[in-house]
Amino acid sequence: MKVFRAVCLALALVVCCAPVAMGEGFALNEWSARGVSLAGGMVGRADDVSAIAYNAAGITQLPGTRFMGGFALISPSGSITTQNGAQETNTYTKPALWNAPHAYASHQLSDTAWIGLGVFSRFGLGNSFAGDWAGRRNVYDIGIQTLSFVPTLALKLNDTVSVSVGVEAMNAHMYMGNKVPTRVGAQQFDNDMQLEGYGWGYGAHLGLHMRLNDQWSVGLSYKSQMTLNINGDVQFAYQGGNVLTQFAHLPPASNCSANTVLQLPDSAALGIAYKPLDNLSFELGTVWTRWSTYNALNIYMDNGYSSINNKEWRDGWNFNASVEYKPLDWWALRAGFSIETPVVNERHADFMVPTNGRQTLSLGTGFNWNNWNLDLAYAHLWINSLDYGRTDASGISGSAGITGGKSKDVSANIYMVSLSYTF
Repeated sequence: MKVFRAVCLALALVVCCAPVAMGEGFALNEWSARGVSLAGGMVGRADDVSAIAYNAAGITQLPGTRFMGGFALISPSGSITTQNGAQETNTYTKPALWNAPHAYASHQLSDTAWIGLGVFSRFGLGNSFAGDWAGRRNVYDIGIQTLSFVPTLALKLNDTVSVSVGVEAMNAHMYMGNKVPTRVGAQQFDNDMQLEGYGWGYGAHLGLHMRLNDQWSVGLSYKSQMTLNINGDVQFAYQGGNVLTQFAHLPPASNCSANTVLQLPDSAALGIAYKPLDNLSFELGTVWTRWSTYNALNIYMDNGYSSINNKEWRDGWNFNASVEYKPLDWWALRAGFSIETPVVNERHADFMVPTNGRQTLSLGTGFNWNNWNLDLAYAHLWINSLDYGRTDASGISGSAGITGGKSKDVSANIYMVSLSYTF
C-alpha cells in the first residue's frame, strides 16, 4: 500500500500539462501507446493498467501494483478555403506539436478488490491561424484543454464477471482569440479580443468485464455526461468606442468578466476480444458518443453582451478493429483501424472544429524486460472535408464573412510512448 501511495504521488509529476489534439468532435482517445496502436481496442482486452481509461473493470486481471506513464506528440495539419463573395482564399493552420500525457496506477487490495487512479484527458481542441486570415472574425486561435482525475474501485464478482465504478473530476482551460471589426472616426481596423477561462466538472465511470473462457472476453464501459462551468476574462487590445456597434451585434470594447457552460457528452463503449492463441489476440469494438447534448456554445459577458453560437451536433460512432501478436515472449506487434462518423452540423459549422468524420490507421510495438514494459505507437488520421457553404456561423464578434468554402487535406500524425512497471 505504501508503494501504491508513492506511485499516486508520482502521477502529478508525469502529467505536467493537459493535451490539445484533433479528434472527431473534440473527444480524445490518446490514453496509452498500446491503446492507440490498437485503435482503442482495450475495452474487451482491458489487460494493462491503462484499462482505467478504457474499461476499468479489467484491472481485476492485474495482480500486485502497476504503474504507467507516458505521452503522445500530436502533429495536425490542413487548410481551410474561405469564400467571401467571389473572393476565395486558402489558409493553412499554423504548424503545431501538441503534448498529451497520461499516467495510471492500480493496486490489488484482496482476491476480489482493486483500486486505481488515472490521470488523462478525454476532451481537447486546438487550432491556430494567422491573425489576418479571412476567418479571423470567427476565430484565429482556439484551445480547450481538459485533464481528468479518475479514482476507481474494481470488484471481481466471480471468475467470469468484474465490475468497476470511478469518480471523475475534470479541470478545463478554454481560450479563444478573434478580431472585432472596429471604426473610430475615419479609422477602421480589427480589434483583437482574447477570452480565457477555467472551470471544473464532475462525472462517473462504470465498467463491466466478462472473461467467458480462455479465448473470449467482453467489455462494456460508460462515461457520464459532464457540465463544465467556465469563468474567466475578456481583454481587448483597444478599449473605447466603436461606431459599428450601432449597426451590428458586436461586443463593447471594454475588458470584463465572462462565463460559459460547456456541455460534454456521455459515451458508451463495447469491445469483444478473441484470443485463439496465447500470443495472438483480436478485438472488434464500437464507441457511441452522445454529441447531440452539445447544442450551443454561448458566452456571456458582464458588460451586457452575449454571444449565442448554435451547434446542434449529431451523435457519433467509432468502429474499430485490432490485432496483437507476440512473436517472442518479450516482443509484441500491434495494428488497428477505426472509422468515426461525422458529428458537426454543417448548418452551424465554424472554424473551431474543421472535421467531418475521420479514419485512423495505427501501428505499434511493445518490449518487456523483467518488470518493465515499453510501448510505442504511431497513428495517422485522415479527416474528412467540412463544407461551409450552408453555415450560419457568425462568431463572437458578429458577422465573420463565412459565405462558403471548406476544410481541405486535414490530417494528423500521432507519436506515442508509454512506460510501465509492475511492483
